[in-house]
This record gives sequence, structure tokens and C-alpha cells, in this order.
Amino acid sequence: MRVTKAVIPAAGLGTRFLPATKATPKEMLPVVDKPAIQYVVEEAAAAGLTDVLMVTGRNKRALEDHFDRAVELERTLEAKGDTERLDLVRHASGLARMHYVRQGDPLGLGHAVLCAEQHVADQPFAVLLGDDLIDPRDPLLTRMAAVREASGGSVVALMEVPRDQIHLYGCAAVKPTDQPDVVEITDLVEKPAADEAPSSYAVIGRYVLDPAVFGAIRSIGPGRGGEIQLTDALRQLTATDPDLGGGVRGVVFSGRRYDTGDRLDYLKAVIRLACERPDLGPELTAWLADFVAGQERS
Repeated sequence: MRVTKAVIPAAGLGTRFLPATKATPKEMLPVVDKPAIQYVVEEAAAAGLTDVLMVTGRNKRALEDHFDRAVELERTLEAKGDTERLDLVRHASGLARMHYVRQGDPLGLGHAVLCAEQHVADQPFAVLLGDDLIDPRDPLLTRMAAVREASGGSVVALMEVPRDQIHLYGCAAVKPTDQPDVVEITDLVEKPAADEAPSSYAVIGRYVLDPAVFGAIRSIGPGRGGEIQLTDALRQLTATDPDLGGGVRGVVFSGRRYDTGDRLDYLKAVIRLACERPDLGPELTAWLADFVAGQERS
């Protein structure tokens, strides 16, 4: 079955970015001149996922407003003849059919995905985490959907990371397949110590899931941190009968990924993306060179 639905968990409190996120959802923090969450919805739309469910929490109304029409603003821009900004404003509201559900209690990523069960029903679906931005020149989600359509089961995105960073991620034990960028996942461990990790393959924030994952989530209890971990549910699917969920595969990604969940990496993402823009890049790059040279002299 073709994947057409996307689920975006967006109920987190954004505590690493306080006080900026006291009254503003972390997903609305700008990356250059566009909120981080819009990059994620644009990625889903580019992969053909035209139905997007956002799992939100309290104080997240700005997310709904951003992807809704802003009639008064549009009329003002239209009256001014400012078609460039008018197109930018309308773009967000036309990306996909947007739906929203509240998570209620913050019980973990697995619980957030379970909140989507009624909307998804018995269809395969993608999960996109808002802290991971994937460069549109590297169509990871399209590749993952193709693997799911060819082989069934669930598919997760993997990246090789240094061993001393593997404790920050879910980690996969893998077996090769006849496709160089696809592996079969035989086990998953949530945030293992470096000396206990089964590999250096880290799970990053993109998943294409079989609906069998809902039953797996309901069958597990709280895991690491007292939360319901999606990793634990997927681990269960690696061990079940292939006819009951189709197993779990990984697409090994080596493209451009920007982490906006960490303050330093967020700043790096803003600078990198701004430097690549033709309207900002030349002047910003020249300024950065002068700034760095001045720092070195001092």
C-alpha cells in the first residue's frame, strides 16, 4: 500500500531552548526566515504525503495558526501588490491537508505515535520528528517509502555516528541486504552506553511504519526515562513473525541532516542554510570570514 499519511509529534516542551520557548512552541523557532516545523511539512509533501497529522500539546496553537489561512494578512499584502510575500504566506497553508490531535500527557514518543492510531487506521504511515531537518536535496523519505512499498514492514532511517555519541540515540543491530543502502534490523536498543551498543548505526527522526506498530506499542510498558519508547515497540517487531508486521529494515542515510533540537547545532543549521541562500549567502559568508579572522587575531 502506498504511503500517503504522515504523523509529526510536536507536543514537547522545548526546555533546552528556555526562555525562548516559554510562550512560543520550539517548532516555531525560525531557521533563517521559516519556522523549523515548516521544513518538516515541506519534506513530507515533497515525498507525496498529502495527509499530515500533528500530535500537539498545550500552548501549541501557533502551529495550527501557521498552517491555516491568514486572510487579513493576505488581503493586506494583496492590496500592496506584494506578491512575493503573499506567495510565501499562502505556501504554508497549501502544503497538505493538516489535522491535529493533542497528546495530553507527555508519555513519550511511542505514546505520541499511538495517539495517531484512529487517524491512520490500517494504513502504513510516516513519522517525522521536528528536531531533525533533512535537506530537500537528499530525498530520504522518498527512498524509505519505496523500500516499504517493495518489501512491506517498517523502515527506519539510520546514520553512522561516532561511538562516543551513540548514547544519544536509539541504536540498531543490522544485517546487510542485497541493496547497499538497506539493512535488516535484528535488534534495537534505546540510548545504549558506547561499550554496550550493537553497532554505530543511530536511529534518526524518520520512520515509515506498518500499522502493526500500534499493537506493539500497547503491549510494552514504560521504558528508558519512564516513557513509552517507540524503539522498544520496533524492537518487538524485529522479533515477531514476518507475517505479523513484516519485520524492520533500515535505510542508511549519508546526506545532509540538521539537528535543531540542540542549541549549538541549531545555530549551525541556521548559519549553514543561510550561507547557501543566494540572497543571503555571499554577504553572510564574507562577514563570517572577517568575524572569524578578527576572533583569531584577538
